[in-house]
Amino acid sequence: MNDQQLTRYSRQILLPQIDYEGQERLLESHALIVGLGGLGSPASLYLAAAGVGHLTLVDFDTVDLSNLQRQIVHRTTDVGRPKIESARDNLAALNPDVRIDALPGPLDEDALRIAVRSAGVVLDCTDNFTARHAINRACVAERKPLVSAAAIRLEGQLSVFDTRKDESPCYHCLYREDGEELETCTRNGILAPVVGSLGTLQALEAIKVLLGLGEPLIGRLLLFDALTFDLRTLKLKRDPSCPVCAQR
Repeated sequence: MNDQQLTRYSRQILLPQIDYEGQERLLESHALIVGLGGLGSPASLYLAAAGVGHLTLVDFDTVDLSNLQRQIVHRTTDVGRPKIESARDNLAALNPDVRIDALPGPLDEDALRIAVRSAGVVLDCTDNFTARHAINRACVAERKPLVSAAAIRLEGQLSVFDTRKDESPCYHCLYREDGEELETCTRNGILAPVVGSLGTLQALEAIKVLLGLGEPLIGRLLLFDALTFDLRTLKLKRDPSCPVCAQR
C-alpha cells in the first residue's frame, strides 16, 4: 500500500481483526455484484469504500427517477443511463483505487458461470426468483460463496450460502425453483433505509467471507422487521435431495 491508501484505510487497519495484512487481502480481492438497485447500491458503495480491489458489476436496467429514493449509487443526472455505467462512474469517483468491470445483463448461464468463476465472493442483489436460482446454480457449480439478501415493504432477510463447506445449504435448499415469484418493490413498495440496511449487511458479510473473519451467516437466515426492529436468526439445513447441491 502507498501512503494515500494507508491513510484512506487507516480506520480499518487499526482493527486487530484486519490489520495491514487484512487490508492487503481486501485490495487483492474480487467481488461480483449482480444487481445495482436498492441492495446493490449500498453494497457496492461499501465494498468500494472498504477497498475491495476489484468489483464486477452486472445489471441490465437503466436508471429511473423512481429508483433514486433508495438506489443511492445513482444520481439525478444519471436518469436514463445504464445502471452499470452510472454505478461504475460513481464508485470510481468514491475510490479510484478500485478496478471496476461492468457487464451488461442479463447474463446467460455460461456467461454467469464465467463471471462467478473469477470472483472471490458473489453478492446476489437481484429481485426475482429466476435470477436468484441462476446465480445459485453458478455459485454451487464454481464452488463460490454467495451472499443473498431480499427486502420488501418494511422487512428483509439475509443469508450466506457457501457450499465449499459440508454443512452449508444452497439457496435452492431454502426456496424451490418452482415456487411462487416474490413480491416486488414496484407493486408493494419499500422504505429506503430497509433495503439500504440489508445491502449494507451484504457488504459486511462479503468482507467477512473474503477475510475469513468471524462467523458469516452460513446455515442461518437473518430476518429483519423494521417496524418492531425485531431481528431473528433461523437455522437452515442442507436438503440431502437438493437437485442443485446434493452432488457437490
